[in-house]
Amino acid sequence: MAPDGPQYSAEPADPGAYTAANDRWYTRLARVYDVVVKVFPVWRRWLGHALPEIRGPRVLEVSFGTGWLLTRYAGRFRLDGVDLNEAMVDIARRNLDRAGLEADLRQGDVEALPYPDAAFDTVVNTMAFTGYPDGAKAAAELARVVKPGGRLVVVDIGYPRDGNRWGTGLVERVWKPAGDLIRDVPALLSDAGLDVRDDEIGGWGSVHLYVAAKPTAPTPGRAPRPARGGPQRP
Repeated sequence: MAPDGPQYSAEPADPGAYTAANDRWYTRLARVYDVVVKVFPVWRRWLGHALPEIRGPRVLEVSFGTGWLLTRYAGRFRLDGVDLNEAMVDIARRNLDRAGLEADLRQGDVEALPYPDAAFDTVVNTMAFTGYPDGAKAAAELARVVKPGGRLVVVDIGYPRDGNRWGTGLVERVWKPAGDLIRDVPALLSDAGLDVRDDEIGGWGSVHLYVAAKPTAPTPGRAPRPARGGPQRP
């Protein structure tokens, strides 16, 4: 691990500029991204860890990219999806059409999801949380739309719990330089009122599966943070 423990990223000073830059980058690389997800088995294996954790009947995937994961489970649930990037939404729709599957996909913002409170049995979010400009706002909004008794399923990057040098090296020398914002995700999800399970699923412990259950009744002494509007990355 880093000398003084995990060195979590600072939130961007200008969230709007950070999000706009990410959105432009994803627009330029949307087609390449679609190919990479389909071709590289390690990436698909990481994303696939979310599948056994999904419960219906209503499911929302936020920041679905070009929709590879959507095509793995769309036929089993009433499925909605939101992504900020218009090019990603278009490609995901085409991928679903080719597979003969349906989902209500929209362009939208993780910090202002266009759904009522407690609308979904499961909310899915893979390899996107490290690109949101405000982790607390994103966590609160994702938690808001989960039903009591439902769950938020997140796959993303974090420090390995045992501090091994290989996983820590990936975080420090690959993910951070690539622009990912490394956060204490379990703490953010817990602050949003969720009960969190953290499984290390790859990358020498640098890739995590977080399964965050929403209690059927509020936990005494812990109130979820309110969601506030603002920008996101796809």
